[in-house]
Amino acid sequence: MLCVEDLAKLELFKHLPPDRLEWACDRACKVELAAGEILIAEGDPPRGVFILVSGQIGITRRSEGLDIPIGQHHAPEFFGETPILTDEPVPVTLHALTNCLTYEIAGDDFRHLLHECRDFEREVFRVMARRLRGVESFIRSREKMAALGTLAAGLAHELNNPAAAVVHALKDVIPALLELQRMNLVYGQHQIEAAHTQQWQQVRDEGYDRILHDRPDSLQVSDLEEELLEWLEDYGVANAWNLAAPLASGGVTVETLADLTARWQNDTTELRDMGVRWLALSFDVLSMIKSGLHGAERIFELVQSMKAYSYLDRGVRQLVDVHQGIEDTLHIFSHRLKPGIEIDRCYDRTLPQIEAYGSELNQVWTHLVDNAIDAMAGKGRLKITTVRDGNYICVEIADSGTGIPPEIQSRIFESFFTTKPVGQGTGLGLDIVRRIVENRHQGTISIESKPGSTRFAIRLPLG
Repeated sequence: MLCVEDLAKLELFKHLPPDRLEWACDRACKVELAAGEILIAEGDPPRGVFILVSGQIGITRRSEGLDIPIGQHHAPEFFGETPILTDEPVPVTLHALTNCLTYEIAGDDFRHLLHECRDFEREVFRVMARRLRGVESFIRSREKMAALGTLAAGLAHELNNPAAAVVHALKDVIPALLELQRMNLVYGQHQIEAAHTQQWQQVRDEGYDRILHDRPDSLQVSDLEEELLEWLEDYGVANAWNLAAPLASGGVTVETLADLTARWQNDTTELRDMGVRWLALSFDVLSMIKSGLHGAERIFELVQSMKAYSYLDRGVRQLVDVHQGIEDTLHIFSHRLKPGIEIDRCYDRTLPQIEAYGSELNQVWTHLVDNAIDAMAGKGRLKITTVRDGNYICVEIADSGTGIPPEIQSRIFESFFTTKPVGQGTGLGLDIVRRIVENRHQGTISIESKPGSTRFAIRLPLG
């Protein structure tokens, strides 16, 4: 049986008169735990309030598949009041770090004590508020880290291809340039007349212009490549398949090659096919440089988007173009949007910039777009609309996902409320959105949802 002396050691229970202490002790049930044993798991229904007489209890929260420690209870201590008073599932897992002796007071008995003693009730709510702030602070930090991880993963995914293109171009272009230099030296030693050299250079320059500026039809290029391959094989060039593609990219025809090589048809020296190889290699080098340049430009664009997204090198509050912020967010999420999500942009480009916390607004777009992608399971239509509504800018983000049941729509902005399984949702994403929109920007946020259509509307003041 729980002793009155043990219960009275707790500051909270000093607010109860002796007869109420005895009443609580009579109703307390003994619970002994061995080290490592779980007392109550995250997501379990409310049980009771626990009095820890001896030992240590660990507190963990499930996040991204891991049990993250967020605190401990040391005897003498009480805990478990929050689920009892909110009638919500237990938000954490409680397990014994050492052998523990605890006593459980049933929820109804605990609430009975609250109603009888206002000082006791007031102290309980103070403790509960402090503990909730601690859990919320932890989860907000984890939410930020998770968001950062999502952005980092997306950025890494988007950087992979252009970075590979740059590496490939730099690696292959150096030996190619050395080979071109060797060819030029060999060709120069034969003292070919300038007019014939000019013909080769003209074909090369025209091919350069085509590679850099034209958008040739892929089917036509493929047909030309087959014709060139057949001609090159008849001409007797080794590894003809390796030359046909770059020559086709430069728009070289078999007639042009026949004209350029006519003088060397019966030549037995390296010059017989060196001109063809020189031309193909020249086009190959330019294509590699172009590919590497596009890769570098893509990397630059991604870095700029990330910089703009986070509003680095800018004041805390500044003039913000909401369209740019949305586009930067979509850029960061492009790896998740590519497979099967169609984006429909309905922007009013005449909208003025607004004074706002740019990086925080981008968190709003990030949470809403991320939720929309999850709701559509990676396939559907994401529609983003911007309009002017009096003295407000209205941003609507709509998805074609499963929708939010009517009975929980009024709760989705509550702290810790989530419909996702334990460990997959913190329940703070939309709470963060609400705080940023309403508290930081004096705006409003609303939702309309039915199966196949969920629309969040954010209104931000113009001035």
